[in-house]
Amino acid sequence: MTVASPYAARLAEIPVVRRSVDLPGGATVYWEYGDADAATTLLVVHGYRGDHHGLEPVVAHLSGIRVISPDLPGFGETAPLAGPEGIRTHDLDAYADWLRAFAATVAPGAPILGHSFGSIVVAAAVAGGLPTPRMILVNPIGAPALEGPRGVLTRLAVFYYWAGARLPRRLGEALLRNRVIVRVMSISMAKTRDARLRAFIHDQHDRYFSGFRDRDVLHEGFVASVSNDVRRFAPSIAVPTLLIAAEKDDITPIEAERHLRTLFPDAELVEIPHVGHLIHYETPWQAATEITRFLRPSAGGTR
Repeated sequence: MTVASPYAARLAEIPVVRRSVDLPGGATVYWEYGDADAATTLLVVHGYRGDHHGLEPVVAHLSGIRVISPDLPGFGETAPLAGPEGIRTHDLDAYADWLRAFAATVAPGAPILGHSFGSIVVAAAVAGGLPTPRMILVNPIGAPALEGPRGVLTRLAVFYYWAGARLPRRLGEALLRNRVIVRVMSISMAKTRDARLRAFIHDQHDRYFSGFRDRDVLHEGFVASVSNDVRRFAPSIAVPTLLIAAEKDDITPIEAERHLRTLFPDAELVEIPHVGHLIHYETPWQAATEITRFLRPSAGGTR
């Protein structure tokens, strides 16, 4: 049974259109939220294993902003990237190339936001030349995942995705889509004590965390997510940057996020208390408030 979203009423007030665009690697499916003639357009990139639904709670609180939200290649409704000899390896370079092409076609010159793994993809794309006036990273991966507070669990995840890629395809796919394991992942990330909100978070992960196209894309994406972090790209990114971090993030500790801020030429850090790696589900209104301020400096921003 589907659990009602605590943010459904706000989201229902925002116009939304599903669209698709042909790019060199194939068609990308994306969603356009808000008025087409809004003064500000924001391009957002979701995290690993999810799809555009994950950022909808934040979108629901971004009043007056047009949001462009694609499904990453190989996840949700977007097919894996095609190469000259079939499916392209889904490494970080591939994702960054895709994002630069998508942004240039659909939202040229727009501010850009990335959440979790999306923060790495966005940072790589901007460092590699994607033109944007401002960059926002939510729950940024500011240090190697294997060094985080739950490095042991990350190592177990490495084995899990390796096994899913090596077992006979039917068994591997079943392991990677196993609802019990998905629920364990969800429980480990959620920090809220609100029973209704926890139920919503678990339902979202049940519904969308297994929407990947195949185990090969999933494994390649996982390798890309744990082999890279935003620190590598920060010194090369000169545009004003907003980091929205969580005090209880088990993937990147807040101390690492504070250090990450110092690596950017021009960045500010907002710390949200009592929340972990699920800012987009647990405190989307706080994230949206900071995003709106950052995108509208004349209305109270600091730059």
